[in-house]
Amino acid sequence: MDLSAFTGWLTEERVTLAIALALNVVYAIVILILALAIAGWVKRRIEALSKSYPRLDATLFGFLGNLVRYLILAMAAIFVLGRFGIQTTSLVALIGAAGLAIGLALQGTLSNLASGVMLILFRPFRVGDYIEAGSEAGTVVEISLFYTELRSYDGLQLIIPNSDIWSSSIKNYSANATRLVDLTIGVSYDSDLKRAEEVLAGIAASDPRVLADPEPFIKVKELGDSSVNFVFRVWSARSDWWALKCDLNRAIKDAFDEAGVGIPFPTQTVIYDGGKTEPPAGLRTN
Repeated sequence: MDLSAFTGWLTEERVTLAIALALNVVYAIVILILALAIAGWVKRRIEALSKSYPRLDATLFGFLGNLVRYLILAMAAIFVLGRFGIQTTSLVALIGAAGLAIGLALQGTLSNLASGVMLILFRPFRVGDYIEAGSEAGTVVEISLFYTELRSYDGLQLIIPNSDIWSSSIKNYSANATRLVDLTIGVSYDSDLKRAEEVLAGIAASDPRVLADPEPFIKVKELGDSSVNFVFRVWSARSDWWALKCDLNRAIKDAFDEAGVGIPFPTQTVIYDGGKTEPPAGLRTN
C-alpha cells in the first residue's frame, strides 16, 4: 500500500470535514434519541391525564398525545437537517406545496379528519350513547378520526363518515338521565271525561317507573274529528323509557275496557239505496 499517496490525499481540510461530519452524525443520533424519548414521555403523560378527568373521553387524550408526539419528532427532524447544512426553509416550502396538492386530492378524507377532530374536542356524544345523526341511528361503538361506528337496534354495524355526522343535527338519546313519555289518548265523545282522566292518573300513580318529579301531566288536548284526545305525559329514567311506553299503552287499553271508557276507531258507513240513484255517466253500463 502506498502510504505516501494516502497521506497526500488525507489533507487537513478533509480531516476537519470528516470530523465535522462524524460529530454531526453523533449530534443527529443524540437529537433523535432524545426526541423519541421526550415525545414518548409527553404522549404517556397526556394520556395519563384521562384518569384525572374521567368525564372526558380517553380518545381525546390519545389524539392530543399523538399530535404532540409528531410535532416533537418533526421539530427534531428539522434540527437534524439543519446540522447537515440543509436549508430547512426551502424544505418546509416544498412540504407545504406537497401538502396543498395532497389536500386538494383528499378533500373528502380531510373533511372527515377535521370533523373527527371537532367531534373529539367538543364531545356531543360518547361511546355507549344512543344517537341519531343524519339518516342513521344506533349505539356508539367507536369514535375515530375519520369515521364513527354505530350498532343499530337490530345488531347491524353502521360505519358513518365523520363529515356526515358533524354537518347534520345530532340527537343524543343518552345525554340526560330522564326522558318524557308523551302519549295522545283518544276516548269516544260519549265517554265520561272525568272518569277517563281518573283512570289515566291511576295508571301513572301505580307504575313505580313513573317519576313523581316532574309530576305526570294529564289534560284534554283537543276535540278531534272522532275522539276527545287526552295528552298523557310522564317522566321516567332513561333506561325505563321504551319498556314503560309499551307497558303504558297496554295498561291504558285494559283499564279503559274495565272502566267502560270507549276508545274510538276509524269507521266507514256505506249507504245502499237499492239502485234508485243514477250512477255517474262514466260508470253507466249498457
